[in-house]
Amino acid sequence: MKLVPLAGALLCLGQPLWAVCADDRLTIQGDFGQATFSIDVADDAQERARGLMFVEEMPMLSGMLFVYERPQSVSFWMKNTLIPLDMIFAAPDGKILHIHENAVPGDLTPIPGGEGVQMVLEINGGLSARLGLSEGAVMQHPSFGADAILPCGEKTDS
Repeated sequence: MKLVPLAGALLCLGQPLWAVCADDRLTIQGDFGQATFSIDVADDAQERARGLMFVEEMPMLSGMLFVYERPQSVSFWMKNTLIPLDMIFAAPDGKILHIHENAVPGDLTPIPGGEGVQMVLEINGGLSARLGLSEGAVMQHPSFGADAILPCGEKTDS
């Protein structure tokens, strides 16, 4: 296993994913290796509407996971958002369908994620490219359920 420092965090390269899942952590695994994020979950209409609005800064390897009840077409915008964000759109099984990099703060232009999206992870703008994230990589989090490509082991409440 190779650990690569990234602004005070560690990125695991070339190691299979055997993480214990927790509501406040999300792991992405792909050709680049794997990265684990500390997250907040927005899983109701009010939380999803507010999202990361008015957040002035976000720690490295942190983010927000938007969870929808069913797969659907989703579109985001950056109204009242103060920091650039990468938006990572995922299918119900955790597969990354689309990545929109460096969404511009305050921009009201819709950012579509495509069809069949059930989860969206927002992270600091430019971070997905720095980590080497790409479409086809897979997310792991308790929200993905039994059909996940990378199902959770024992869930913890952290």
